[in-house]
Amino acid sequence: MAGAHTAAAEAVLPGDGPPVPPAQALAQGGPVVEWLSARSGVFIAGAVQIVLIVVIALVARAIAGRLIDQAVRRTAASHQLLGSGKLGNRVLGKANGSKNDRQEQRVETISSVLRRAASVVILGTAVIMALGELGLDLGPILMGAGVLGLAIGFGAQSLVQDFLSGVFMLIEDQYGVGDVVDVGDAVGTVEEVSLRVIKIRDLNGGLWYVRNGEIVRVCNMNQDWARAVVEIPLDARVDVAHAIEVIERSLDTFSELPGPADQLLEPPTAAGVVGIANGAVVLRVMAKTKPGEQWALDRELRGHLKGDLDQAGIRLAHPMPANAADGA
Repeated sequence: MAGAHTAAAEAVLPGDGPPVPPAQALAQGGPVVEWLSARSGVFIAGAVQIVLIVVIALVARAIAGRLIDQAVRRTAASHQLLGSGKLGNRVLGKANGSKNDRQEQRVETISSVLRRAASVVILGTAVIMALGELGLDLGPILMGAGVLGLAIGFGAQSLVQDFLSGVFMLIEDQYGVGDVVDVGDAVGTVEEVSLRVIKIRDLNGGLWYVRNGEIVRVCNMNQDWARAVVEIPLDARVDVAHAIEVIERSLDTFSELPGPADQLLEPPTAAGVVGIANGAVVLRVMAKTKPGEQWALDRELRGHLKGDLDQAGIRLAHPMPANAADGA
């Protein structure tokens, strides 16, 4: 009984038995060692290939990023040069600071998007090639990735639409931070631009979030140049020729003032009579200004014209009551 108990104990505690000789352990692991020895060259060659693929991918990514930056900056510079040629040196000189800041922002955003896309393509290709070097079957992987991409594309159509619209918006320079835009329901100043949404602050202080894919048309009131339009309703009995003469002299004086002289791109002009109604003759005055300056210049021009018309004794129109018009 004691011997049987001792044998059972030895069977339960194999660690207490004598150690296995190295020759016997090597003999037991012989198939594994032989398999590793037979494929050691393949493993080394595969590791070298994978390292080479990674190095080439990183170098290609760096080169692609630099080429993208240079191409985008060259394209933006040529576009800016063509725009300055259309506008003239005076416009370029007055709007140079804001234009450069906005151009730099556009270049950085577009370059960032293109660099990320190039990185995804290059690194994704490198991963697939590395998996192929490991001996994996790439057919099911590529098929699964294609099905997954198709499912994501169908499930995120609006997101893809917003992204593509944002990319084209940046490339075409439709609007930028600081511009006053009208995109339909939202009218105000652009505070932030991204590839998915733009933030617009309206006149009442409300902040609108508008998706790029929902913008069908946009009116940019701060691009290249603007125009202040002032319509002056004069009494119907006023001598129009004399009134236009007084207005033109007033415009000449106004364009020489220190403030308006910096805002105007061309001397303001009197366009003449644009309406006759309700006992009034409406004269129109137009002034070409720097972008974003039209509203302040409009208010200042109205006040200047009102003072000169009062000084010349030219009366503004007073709407006639309906019963007075019927009695006449």
